[in-house]
Amino acid sequence: MIGEGGPALAGTGAQPGAGALRRGIVIRLIQLLVEFALFGVVLFVAAGTIRWANGWAFLGVSLLIVLANAAYVLPRNPEIIAERGRRHRGTRSFDTIVMSVYTVFYLALFVVAGLDAGRLHWAPLDGGWAVLGALGMMVATVPVAGAMAVNRNLEQTVRIQSERGHDVVTTGPYRFVRHPMYLAMLVQLPATALLLGSAWAMIPAAGAAVALVVRTALEDRTLNRDLPGYQEYARHTRYRLVPGIW
Repeated sequence: MIGEGGPALAGTGAQPGAGALRRGIVIRLIQLLVEFALFGVVLFVAAGTIRWANGWAFLGVSLLIVLANAAYVLPRNPEIIAERGRRHRGTRSFDTIVMSVYTVFYLALFVVAGLDAGRLHWAPLDGGWAVLGALGMMVATVPVAGAMAVNRNLEQTVRIQSERGHDVVTTGPYRFVRHPMYLAMLVQLPATALLLGSAWAMIPAAGAAVALVVRTALEDRTLNRDLPGYQEYARHTRYRLVPGIW
């Protein structure tokens, strides 16, 4: 989905060719469509039916968010869309472990929501909570789009991108927190559970959130150690995730 983070960096490396850039963007869009299909399969198999309004609402809101992000980011920073669809060497080992844990909890969120709200009705939530969840997901896309628009090194994995040249991003949402995309993901996780109409889905959502918080701490440590200028940036932008609080 849209909520993957990467180093708060900007690069000065060479721009890819127009043809390669277009191919990269198309590949990334195909990847997102495949993800949507996977999420739909997990949701509706767990629910035991395709006649589950909350599941379709989640897929619809997610697609709307992707289209809105693309409309905003493509004119400003098309390269990052292509880069987020590519694999890169140099990913830190901790990131592979943490994101594997995150992925398990994230998929479990869909399984639990399908079982709860769609099939067994353990603790389903009424429509008002679903509306709140949809609003939360849409609000969270603001820092995501803002980060992607200004940060051409916002890849999906944590690594120092020495082959592309780096500098520290201090514009856009990076003026307020060092990891705005993670902030958005921490909002999206409980919002997803609400939109799917499942109170029990808050449990795997919380597990995924813990994995993200751990990732931000490890990523911050990596950037402080290995990225010139990041320590100074961290002194001025003191808050890692929540403006004015943390």
